[in-house]
Amino acid sequence: MEISAPAVEQAKAVVAAGLAPALKRSDAPSFGCFPVYSPYEIIRAAGLLPVGLMGAGASIDIVHADARFQSFVCSIAKTSLELGLQKRLVGMEGAVFHSICDVARNLASVFKRNFPGMHIEYIHLPQNAAGPEAEDYLVSEYRRVMAGLEARMGRRIDDAAVAAAIREYNRPRRLMRELYAMRAKEPERIGAAEMFPLVRAGTMLPPDEHARILQVAKEEFTARKPRRMDRVKVVVEGAFCEQPPIGLIETLEGAGCYVVDDDFCAGWRWFSTDVPEGPDPVRQLARAWLERGRATSTRFNPDKPRHKDLVRRVRESGAQAVLFMPAKFCEPALFDYVVFRRELEKENIPHLMVEFEEKMWTFERTRGEVETFVESLLFD
Repeated sequence: MEISAPAVEQAKAVVAAGLAPALKRSDAPSFGCFPVYSPYEIIRAAGLLPVGLMGAGASIDIVHADARFQSFVCSIAKTSLELGLQKRLVGMEGAVFHSICDVARNLASVFKRNFPGMHIEYIHLPQNAAGPEAEDYLVSEYRRVMAGLEARMGRRIDDAAVAAAIREYNRPRRLMRELYAMRAKEPERIGAAEMFPLVRAGTMLPPDEHARILQVAKEEFTARKPRRMDRVKVVVEGAFCEQPPIGLIETLEGAGCYVVDDDFCAGWRWFSTDVPEGPDPVRQLARAWLERGRATSTRFNPDKPRHKDLVRRVRESGAQAVLFMPAKFCEPALFDYVVFRRELEKENIPHLMVEFEEKMWTFERTRGEVETFVESLLFD
């Protein structure tokens, strides 16, 4: 891979700085969004800056959070809470959680109890996305959240503000889709360890600033003259909530993988297309979540089985294998592994499972496992 583009270095600097710059912005108070999905447009329409409440990686030591959780809980929950307990979320107006797993469900209550000054919202997402009442139900949930934000911020959130926020976020979403399409076609042009910070930076920036970085990155990647290497194309699945350390992504590439598709920061590129503009933008958001949302282990839609969607992504991206990368103790991902594995074996698609946690710092064992897997495919 060629030397990282300046846009990638800028994105890496944003990621390395963490939440602190977002908390200090004077143009809009920040509002935390726990993965996997949050209605960023509604939060933005309230005059707030949605930021990803996605743990703290290795940048913080667990001092207090262990006393609030059992030992077998994913590290993103612990480090997100630890940020607050160490006063590193001062300036964050509030946070939103949703029904993606038991940990997220209970973390909302833990935050509410420990940080009474924050405005905590919990969204009950539809459990069956194909149900006939799902759209009306989700609209009512969004409007309930809007009412809470209006009371907190002392301002009305009208449809024009929501529509403007949809337009704002459509631009970086469109650019991310274009970059992913470019990488799937020519994986030697964009490294996974470059794509990851470009996407992750969007969880800490206003959408217009994120779009500028993505546009520059697209121009720089287009100008490259890369050389194809003898590697295996893989789809990474399972990292939709807790995010892997970038060292692990670099390890996958160093072990001989071209990552042609992944579910990193899935909530910030949730929609398969732009959110349509039109009357009743809140309903447009709800409809987009139901009809254009990614298939992940955090939602159930009998009309779009996620194991079938994974096979589709493998075929469309030209991948040769799947790497499962669930976070340790992530029940949605680990439960789905059985379903995914059965489907992939039926379709004769090779796969390997590699667990991780955000505070992981040594990757030698993982590199050995992935290298062996890659060699078995290249030289079989």
